[in-house]
Amino acid sequence: MLLLRRHGRLTAATLARELEVSTRTVLRDIEALSAAGVPVYAERGRRGGFALLPDFRTDLTGLHHDEALALLVAGSGRGEQVFGLGSALASAMRKVADALPESHRDTASDAARRLLVDPETDLLSRRLPTEELPDPTMIEVRRAVLVGHKLRIHYAATGQAPQWRTVDPIGLVTVHGRGYLLATRSGTDRTYRLSRMLAAEELPEPAERPNQVDLDRIWRERCTQFLSEGDQVRVLVRVNPLRREELVSTALAVRAEEPDADGWPRLEVTYQDARHAEWALWQLTTDAEALSPQWLRASLRDRAAAMVSCYGVSS
Repeated sequence: MLLLRRHGRLTAATLARELEVSTRTVLRDIEALSAAGVPVYAERGRRGGFALLPDFRTDLTGLHHDEALALLVAGSGRGEQVFGLGSALASAMRKVADALPESHRDTASDAARRLLVDPETDLLSRRLPTEELPDPTMIEVRRAVLVGHKLRIHYAATGQAPQWRTVDPIGLVTVHGRGYLLATRSGTDRTYRLSRMLAAEELPEPAERPNQVDLDRIWRERCTQFLSEGDQVRVLVRVNPLRREELVSTALAVRAEEPDADGWPRLEVTYQDARHAEWALWQLTTDAEALSPQWLRASLRDRAAAMVSCYGVSS
């Protein structure tokens, strides 16, 4: 109905393609709309198709221009890609646009096109990572989370063969295009990367989880726990103020910060491992100096010496 409102006359084949159903389903739904009192009619001939009587529209009471704009802009983010909600989002946006008063519809749609949230590439033309699950797997995961059922996942952890695990799902989180399932397994907190799920199955048993959840708090706690485990490396570094944000963007966390005598910030940051720390500071050249640990200073010095040796003599 909203497609017909927005585009005017459309053929059954076009509607079927847009809605990802068969033409037989479209014809059946047209009959259902007509029976429900929606003024839809068919025009035959080469340029025929289905259309609504002029001036028929749905209504969304109380939605003003800025509210509609906020919804349209929010809908341009990439969370729907991670959680498999793309088609639902497209449908919702059609409803929002259709429900606007005629005087607001074109201006809100044009304004939304002038505000971009989380594009697929950054200013340096680097493609930002986006991870997607196959629809059947994502549907099972999302349904188990929302309904509150146990979930069985075929999961490939780093460096391990894929295994089936039964978990109690708590919620879904997306960070910079990466999706995570927060869950418990045998009462222990677990965080699973969605892109590593090879298959999933919602189970009929209810999940063991609290009725109320503060997902933001749980995510902060999981992040803190993650930073305290494994081979993370803490680095004390002084950095040119103009490149502070670049330094911070490569680190897992900033644990402390204070000004140095010459005005350069001195930060204690955490990296995933030694290789990550060396790579991140090498990108900043002389605009950053690792003060500790000593092995990192030595590693960066040796790398710089090797670079001088490579380029010091003309070929």
